[in-house]
Amino acid sequence: MDKKLTIINIVLALVAIFLAYKIYDSIRQPVLFENTKSEREAKVVQNLKDIRSTQVLFKQSYNRYTANFDSLIEYIRSGELPVVNIIPDPNDTTFTKTINDTVGYVKVLDSLFGSRANFDVKALRYIPYSNNQEFEIEAGFIFRGGMNVPVFEAKAPYESYLHDLDRQRVRNAAAQQKDIDKYPGVKVGSMTEASIDGNWE
Repeated sequence: MDKKLTIINIVLALVAIFLAYKIYDSIRQPVLFENTKSEREAKVVQNLKDIRSTQVLFKQSYNRYTANFDSLIEYIRSGELPVVNIIPDPNDTTFTKTINDTVGYVKVLDSLFGSRANFDVKALRYIPYSNNQEFEIEAGFIFRGGMNVPVFEAKAPYESYLHDLDRQRVRNAAAQQKDIDKYPGVKVGSMTEASIDGNWE
C-alpha cells in the first residue's frame, strides 16, 4: 500500500512539474516572441532609414525618387553632393539675401555612411533575417496642390523577417495590424501621401 502511495505521489509531483512548466512556457513564449520581433525590427528599421536618407538625396539630385535598388546603390557609390558656402550678400542692406558659393563636392557614401564602420552598401536592398529577400520598393508621382509630387515607399512584411518564428504568432501579429488598417510589417514613405515617415515613428 505504501509503495502504491509513493508511486501515486511521484506521478502527481511529475504532473505538477509538467503543468507548472506549461504555465511558465505559456507566459515565456509571447514575451520571447515580442522581444525577438523588437530586436529584428530595430535592424530592419535601420535599413529603411538608410533607404529613406538615400532617397531624399537622390530626389535632390534628380527631382524624383527611384524604385530601382541598382540605381540607388550606384548613387550611393558614385554620387556627389555640392558643399555650399552661404555668406550674406554685402550689397544687401536688409541682411536677408545670401550668396551661395559651391566650394567642392563630397561623395554620397562619405556624407551618409562615412561614420558607419563596415557599412555594406550592397546589403541595403536586403531585409535583415529574411534569407536575402529584398525590400519591396516603389516610386512615382501623385497629384497634390496642382502639381505632381514625387513619392516613394519601401516596406518589409512580418513574414519576411519573422519567417522562422512561431507561425501562428506571426499570423496573429499581421491580423492585428490589418484589423486597424495598418501595414503588417514596417515601412517608410507612402504611394498615396506626400510623406516619408516610417510607420514605427
